Amino acid sequence: MAAGVSPAEQSATDHPELETLPEWPRETIAVLVTTDPAPHAIPVSWPVRAGDRRILLSLKFDRGSLARLRERPQVALLILGGNNVALCARGSAKVIAEEMPGADDYVAVRLDVDVIDDHRQSAFAVAQGIQRTVLDDSELHALEHRVATLQSWAENEQQV
Repeated sequence: MAAGVSPAEQSATDHPELETLPEWPRETIAVLVTTDPAPHAIPVSWPVRAGDRRILLSLKFDRGSLARLRERPQVALLILGGNNVALCARGSAKVIAEEMPGADDYVAVRLDVDVIDDHRQSAFAVAQGIQRTVLDDSELHALEHRVATLQSWAENEQQV
C-alpha cells in the first residue's frame, strides 16, 4: 500500500510493486498468461531470471500460447515459488531463438518486464511452489539442458 494512504483511500487497482525480480528456486513452475483477446493460462517449467527485469522461457514450438504471444506480445507470468516468491511479472514477450540448441522443437522466449506486482502477504508465506513428480527421465534431462542454455545466455547476455 502506498505510504500515508489508508485502506479505504487506496484504489482497488493499486497494488504493491517490486523494483526488481527476486531470485526463485530453479525448479519453479510458473503460469504464463497470453490473450487472443480472452486470457489463456498455461504452466511453464523453470523460468530463468535473466536480470532485474528480464525472464527467459522455453516453449514448445506448437503451443497455442506461443502463437498468441507472437500476435499479442503483452503477457503476464505468475510466479509462486519457494522463499516466499509471489509475483506477477507483466511485460512484452519476444521469441529470441526459433530453435534451441539440442531441442529443435522448443523456442526461447524473452520477457521484458514492465511491472512486477508483489503478491506476498503478511498473513502467510509461500514455502514452496508447485511440486511435481518426474515420470520420464528423458524429459527431465531435456528440460535441464534447455534451462542450462537459457542460464548461459542470461549470464553471457547472448541471444537476450
